[in-house]
Amino acid sequence: MSTVPPTTDISHGSARPESNAPSSSSQLTGPEALPELKKRIKAGLRTYPDFPKKGILFEDILPLFASHSLHSDLIRAYELQVLESFGPDNTPDVIVGLDARGFLIGPTLALRLGAGFVPVRKPGKLPGKIETAEFEKEYGTDTFAIQSDAIKPGQKVLVVDDLIATGGSASAAGTLIQKSGGVLLGYLFIIELTFLKGRDKLNAPVYTLLESQSE
Repeated sequence: MSTVPPTTDISHGSARPESNAPSSSSQLTGPEALPELKKRIKAGLRTYPDFPKKGILFEDILPLFASHSLHSDLIRAYELQVLESFGPDNTPDVIVGLDARGFLIGPTLALRLGAGFVPVRKPGKLPGKIETAEFEKEYGTDTFAIQSDAIKPGQKVLVVDDLIATGGSASAAGTLIQKSGGVLLGYLFIIELTFLKGRDKLNAPVYTLLESQSE
């Protein structure tokens, strides 16, 4: 792996004093690390008023993935949250990511934690024998599916996604994990829309990096 001198700003090719350079996510340790990462992640979100409809303030997470440093901060924050919430001796064996933005987070987090990754998808997307679970949406119902042998009985499982709103899709994922014989440790999200009380539908501990109280 190549190294870059600490006084070089590789994004602009200019020199800067080392003392003014922000710590990278990998350098952050101790009790101040996770709060600092959460601040960076919050600052990296882009907001859109009246999207997708009037009266809603949409918080866009995609800028976090467009920036190498913010992407690194995000995954490190997830990793530290897992270690803080469950302890170093109780980390998950499997990360389950929800269709579709959970796929942006889950595989990289699984690599960091030495875990496997399993997707939960819409019906018709997964081959072989599957388990399914329905969940309520704003208008009608939808269905999630998981491959029946993707999770082994007794494996510890963490569900990840970008957002918890009403909690329906996450609840369906929890049902699928239990059908597969997995032990559901909990759920971890970037943002929680607290006014929708989605966590009340979930049957395991819920952790979020950020909260949004705006409708």
